[in-house]
Amino acid sequence: MLSRILLFSALLLCFHTEAQRPLPAPAQKSAILILGATAHLGNGETIANSAIGFENGKLTLVADATLIRFDRSKYGKIYDAAGKHVYPGFIAADTRIGLVEIDAIRPTQDYADLGAFTPNLRSLVAYNTDSDIIPTVRSNGILLVQAVPEGGIVTGTSSVLQLDAWNYEDAAYRADDGIWMNWPSQRSFNRFGGGEPKKNDQYDKDVLALRNYFEEAQAYAKQPNPAVKNLQFEAMRGLFNQKQNLYIRTAYAKTIQEAVLFAESFGIRVAINGGQDSWMVADFLKNHNVPVILDQTQALPSREDDDVDRAYKTAAQLQEKGVLFAITSIGSWRQRNLPFQAGQACAFGLSREAAVSAITLNAAKILGIDKTCGSLEEGKDATLFISEGDALDMRGCIVTAAFIQGREINLDNKHKQLARRFEEKYR
Repeated sequence: MLSRILLFSALLLCFHTEAQRPLPAPAQKSAILILGATAHLGNGETIANSAIGFENGKLTLVADATLIRFDRSKYGKIYDAAGKHVYPGFIAADTRIGLVEIDAIRPTQDYADLGAFTPNLRSLVAYNTDSDIIPTVRSNGILLVQAVPEGGIVTGTSSVLQLDAWNYEDAAYRADDGIWMNWPSQRSFNRFGGGEPKKNDQYDKDVLALRNYFEEAQAYAKQPNPAVKNLQFEAMRGLFNQKQNLYIRTAYAKTIQEAVLFAESFGIRVAINGGQDSWMVADFLKNHNVPVILDQTQALPSREDDDVDRAYKTAAQLQEKGVLFAITSIGSWRQRNLPFQAGQACAFGLSREAAVSAITLNAAKILGIDKTCGSLEEGKDATLFISEGDALDMRGCIVTAAFIQGREINLDNKHKQLARRFEEKYR
């Protein structure tokens, strides 16, 4: 026991001795112009020689610099970005960012609680703006995240947050955007690994329990002022008037279909998360207008007889069928690899700009924030970044400047600080 305490203390010391967290940036004071970059608009279009201006946190100019005239004197700062690339801020859906600091140390985890049905658990109030992970992911262009609770069946309520804030109130971009649910599995697995999965004899009972729970929640939602408040059902009111999404985690073709039909029976707007088999039921998803948040593309096949490149090409197959989809990575610190997950799909049939859309505008549409972010369009928030090269390629993803709602954020992080420290030592 003593050795564990000493280890934990040493880890905390290690994590807090050197790193100085960047302070949140002040509000934008003067107009800014980015000139000459290749602009990837997020909607599938590009401008080879762009002029992008923003003021008071909003985009005021998105145009081809060779076709328009503009007054340079109105801009307090001009970035010469010739040869560089500009992107909308990448959006990471389904993350633990801000809810966990060290995966191996339980006291730093705050993304799950006891109980099978906990829709009233709000990730927003658990979100830690002082996490050392946040500056590391935004250094790769990830400027907005969806913090998601896990555990149980109905796991809780997610929120969309911007990654430059003093506290969770400042960070909230869209509070309580949806309820998350783990759909029951048709197969049971050995918890210690090994052996073939078996049929889950409890599956039908688990689905029935879910239906009964949602029927009670729907009946409760029809009462404007119930005599006795039920905190769980209060949290679910937004599902039944479609102000919130229901995000359902499930992988297999049959359970994807059952989950969609389940949500539709209650008039709920649904999105599928994970969706490894979504390519098998792409026509069904398109017909039912159901979007998918795909798990990371850099993954092994889920079945022995699947193609080895199954995860790589699923995105292109959904694109071909016209299914709205976003791409995500996993966990918290690994979200810094989000642009490379999207880039992986480009080698297997997905166009470059479609891959950019999968982590910008598509993600914004699914999360219900596309009116204000997700693409470079006049009137939207100035949440964007400049990269030396192709941001979907780890060789080119060198972010030199980033802005959240017009504020130029500090791109320093713990990794860079440690690099400087040991460069100095071995100089």
